[in-house]
Amino acid sequence: MRIITFGTFDVFHIGHVNILERAKELGTHLIVGVSSDALNISKKGRPPIYNESDRMKIVESLHCVDEVFLEESLELKGEYIIAHKADVLVMGDDWAGKFDHYSNLCKVHYFPRTEGISTTKIIDVVRSTTVS
Repeated sequence: MRIITFGTFDVFHIGHVNILERAKELGTHLIVGVSSDALNISKKGRPPIYNESDRMKIVESLHCVDEVFLEESLELKGEYIIAHKADVLVMGDDWAGKFDHYSNLCKVHYFPRTEGISTTKIIDVVRSTTVS
């Protein structure tokens, strides 16, 4: 079974590892769409800490990931699912219900996020402890 998931994967942390490893357990081939720098700016209002090429290299280096591509638009998720012949779309439960309309293309599964960890929190901690 082919599994697809999407994310920015900036300031890579244990929550990223957890969702990718759990996603891989659902099938035999894990495909990861890494949000482009431009997409990240449009959805989060800030550039990522690491550029898209570095983030893609980090994700593709993981043993559980079989394929990585650049996600350039949230509106193209359906096309990405079809193009990559995905059987299951996996997302974090902070997106619960928001991708159910893709259930006509593949099964949609939401995993709980790793409690207490987020890229935004990590960036905020680093910024607040940085000496000027």
